[in-house]
Amino acid sequence: MSVKSIVTLVLLIIAGALVFDAVFIVHERERALLLHFGEAVRVYGDDDAGLHFKWPIAEEVRRFDGRILTVDTAAQRYFTLEKKPLLVDLFVKWRVGDVQKYYTATSGEELRAMARIEDRVNEGLRNQIGRRDMHEVISGERDMLMNELTAQLDDVMSEEFGVEVIDIRVKRIDLPDEVSDAVFDRMNSEREIEARQYRATGQELAIGIRADADRQSIVIVAEANRESEKIRGDGDAMAAEIYANAYGQDPEFYSFYRSINAYRTVFEDGSAMLVIDPSSEFFRFLKEEQP
Repeated sequence: MSVKSIVTLVLLIIAGALVFDAVFIVHERERALLLHFGEAVRVYGDDDAGLHFKWPIAEEVRRFDGRILTVDTAAQRYFTLEKKPLLVDLFVKWRVGDVQKYYTATSGEELRAMARIEDRVNEGLRNQIGRRDMHEVISGERDMLMNELTAQLDDVMSEEFGVEVIDIRVKRIDLPDEVSDAVFDRMNSEREIEARQYRATGQELAIGIRADADRQSIVIVAEANRESEKIRGDGDAMAAEIYANAYGQDPEFYSFYRSINAYRTVFEDGSAMLVIDPSSEFFRFLKEEQP
């Protein structure tokens, strides 16, 4: 192979490399910055996707992710207005806004930008929570707190780092373990006191119900006894009246009938012993001859 051919081949390779270096593609999900000897000369945004050209060697293209990214922060301890600690776990949605400012502030390093966002979020959240009590942080003004923090952080990060903060959301808010144990013990004590109050109230009601039941039982028994005595008295009166009527109709037969019943009662078991005058009226019907 001749020297001329070798030189020609080398020149073609160099020309191909220069042409390849002069062409670049910006994707829809990307944002790019064109540097001319390290100086930013052009920004490629959302509307600049496609094929572009640059000066080989003299110009360089730096690409950045233009999609919405997430910073998932670790749970941090914050103190409320009453100096009560809270563990807050949250995440931040962000994306590159001003490409040139973002490159200048972070050298295009995504991890550095995420670290700056996390620092500013912790600082802003600490200030926001420090102005509110626990109820406001957990439920009362939680949405307002997040909206204020998002707007505040977006202004700061856009101005200093060219980053748009789209949203900040809390995943969970917990009490530290030592505080949770104290709260649990207090709640347990309160529930125990409430339970004792319910038991005392129930016992008081039970005593009242039993007393009323006993009173009603006594009244019912007394009324039943009174009614039974009345019925028994009426029965005795009717029996006496029947006996009197019967005696009045035939006194002699009634006297005989009573004597016979008396004999049967006395001599029924055969072991009775009487010490009595034989001429007594008791044996009148045993001695008299009956017609």
